[in-house]
Amino acid sequence: MIQLYGHELSGNSYKAKLMLDLLKIDYQWNSVDVMAGAHKRSEFLAMNSFGQIPVLVDGDRVLADAQAILVYLARQYGGESWLPLEAEPMSRLVRWLSTAAGEVRQGPEFARLYHLFKLTSIDIGRAIEKSAFILDRLNAHLSDREWLELGHPTIADVAVFPYVALARDGKIDLDSYPHVLAWIDRVKQLPGYIPMPGL
Repeated sequence: MIQLYGHELSGNSYKAKLMLDLLKIDYQWNSVDVMAGAHKRSEFLAMNSFGQIPVLVDGDRVLADAQAILVYLARQYGGESWLPLEAEPMSRLVRWLSTAAGEVRQGPEFARLYHLFKLTSIDIGRAIEKSAFILDRLNAHLSDREWLELGHPTIADVAVFPYVALARDGKIDLDSYPHVLAWIDRVKQLPGYIPMPGL
């Protein structure tokens, strides 16, 4: 059985959990106590030398990084609906994976870390600016479509969803972004959708 290592409050861990549930794949959840530094201990570092969650173990395959795990699950178990093989549509999805690891991380995710986890080393002013930047563009992008790309749910939606949907944990107001809010509701209606704390 697939093993997934992560933390209940981690949006990146949640991405992997959500994808597994959307694909109806059985897995075992293994909680990693990141607050106590379990992700920096030798047994965890043997799986991911970066000391980061999530980690997915599928047989003899050990995969780290939320975006990489989404790609693996989509290609291994999900088929072309979740991640097409053709160059142009694939590139459109990869752009959103980069956005999730870039603008969404530097904006809503950092604001959430600052307020929810008291990570005061974060420049909260910069995180607020980044949040406004990406939410403005996301709202405009979703103004004439239901999903980020290709007209149906893909790993792009799963990658971007958690920290945008959790933005209020970082005191980022979503009321000015009606198309984003409608998209969040659509994701929550997907068969197999599971919530996490804050959602």
